[in-house]
Amino acid sequence: MRYALAVISLALTLPSPSGANDIDLAFARLYNFDFQAAHNALNRHITAHPEDPMGYAVRSSVYLFYEMDRLSILESQFFSDDKRIAEKKKLKPDPVVRAQLFKAIDDAQSRAQRRLDANPNDEEALFSMCITAGVHTDYAALVEKKQIGSLSLVKKGAVYAQRLLKLNPNYYDAYLTTGMTEYVIGSLPFFVRWFVKVDNISGDKEKGIKTVEIVAAKGNYLKPFAKILLAMAHLREKRPRAAERILAELVNDYPENPLFKKELSLLSVKMQSAKPTGE
Repeated sequence: MRYALAVISLALTLPSPSGANDIDLAFARLYNFDFQAAHNALNRHITAHPEDPMGYAVRSSVYLFYEMDRLSILESQFFSDDKRIAEKKKLKPDPVVRAQLFKAIDDAQSRAQRRLDANPNDEEALFSMCITAGVHTDYAALVEKKQIGSLSLVKKGAVYAQRLLKLNPNYYDAYLTTGMTEYVIGSLPFFVRWFVKVDNISGDKEKGIKTVEIVAAKGNYLKPFAKILLAMAHLREKRPRAAERILAELVNDYPENPLFKKELSLLSVKMQSAKPTGE
C-alpha cells in the first residue's frame, strides 16, 4: 500500500511563549538523533511549566523518533518497499518506550483539552493535539502495522490543523499535517479512498507535496521534518535528484545525525551506478 509513507504527520509545534529555548533545544537535539539530550531539555521545560501541554507533546515525538530509528523505520529502503510496509508481521517495539509514549500523549491531551475547554481558539493547545494525533498515527501505522485503523487518526489530526490554520494562516508548520493528509488520501487505493473523506482534502498527491514544500521553506520547528518527508516522497515518486538535494541540506544542517549521512551516501552511489557508461 503506497499510502503508508504518508501517514507520517508527526509533531506539529510552535514556540512556547515561556521556556521556548528548551523547546528549541529539544527539537535541535531530536533532529540530530540525540534523544537523551532532547529529553533533558524537555525535563527542564516541564519542571518549569508542568501544565503546558507542549512539553509532553514534544516528548511523545522524541519517543516516536527514537523507536522508529531503533527499528530502522526511517530508512529509505523501508519506505520504498511497499511489501515491507504493508506486511502484517509486527516489529518488536520496546514495551517500556511504548508505555512512555502513550503516557506523554495522555499528559499532553488532557492539558490541551482543559485549555481548549476554556478557550477553543488556544493555538498552542491545538498544536499539541496535532502533535499527539500525528504521533499516535505513526506508531499505529508503522510500528503496530495498523494502517487502515490509523486513517481515523489522520483525519483527527487534519481537523485540528485546519482549525489552527483558520485562526492563523501564517502558522506554516501546521501545513505539514494538511499537506501530508492530502498525500495520504491521494496515495490510497480507489476503493479505500471512496470511504475516507476529510473536509477540504481532495486527495491530490502533487498538491500535498507542494503544501509540504511550504513548510520546508517557511516552517519553524517542522522545517527539517518537512524536508525528511519530501526526500522520502521524491524517492517514491522517482525523483532521486530532488531527494539528493534535500538530503544534502539535512546533512549540512544536522551533521551529527548518522541516518542523513547514510541515506545521502546510499542515494549518491545508486545514482552514480545508474548513469550510462561513459557519462
